[in-house]
Amino acid sequence: MTAPTRALYRDDFYLATAEGVVTAVHDDGGIELDQTCFYAASGGQPGDTGFLERADGTKIALGETRHGADKSIILHHPLDDQPAASVGETLVLHVDWARRYRLMRMHTACHLLSVVMPYPITGAAVGENESRVDFDMSETIDKDAVTARLMTLVEENHPIYLQWITDEQLAANPGIVKSKNVRPPVGLGRVSLVCIGENSAVDSQPCGGTHVSETQEVGAIHIAKIEKKGKENRRFRIRFGQAET
Repeated sequence: MTAPTRALYRDDFYLATAEGVVTAVHDDGGIELDQTCFYAASGGQPGDTGFLERADGTKIALGETRHGADKSIILHHPLDDQPAASVGETLVLHVDWARRYRLMRMHTACHLLSVVMPYPITGAAVGENESRVDFDMSETIDKDAVTARLMTLVEENHPIYLQWITDEQLAANPGIVKSKNVRPPVGLGRVSLVCIGENSAVDSQPCGGTHVSETQEVGAIHIAKIEKKGKENRRFRIRFGQAET
């Protein structure tokens, strides 16, 4: 059994390049490393793509990054017909930064939406161009009004940072979890709280995803659509840019 993967992105969301030593290669091609800056798909955010560079300069293009049998293992899955990695070799890791940064901005936008709409979250998916957040609510609300409130938070440029708590502290404070169906990543001894605003004045919630460092980095966003998904469920679709008139 290999040792847990050191997830470098948990301490630095902006780390796009690092070195890692191959610790295992699975039958399906999945590559384990001793450490990685590649985010593994979790909590509605897709895993990173990019490539691994070998000592001779050849590249192993990756199609996805996901967890192994548990959250402590991260698997890097190459696209078809890529060179095979060997256990023990050192690789240089290159995250597709343009894609990661868009996902960081989008994920932060989803957190801001949960501030504007203080209802239990029943589902969410972060995308490069559009994200969705489902809320347990029956009220009717104007999407332009929600957009305006979102952009106010963006333009106020609140700082965003992580605060770490133990699994036990999380268990003792279940009210900080906004999601009804998805539990925060536990089992690693500590849980990250994504905090927005000085002293978490805007928001604080458990999240293992990647985020920008201040709200203005999110840029222009808008609510493209609000869909009724049941008597007490509303789906909000967030997109980059200005709303079409």
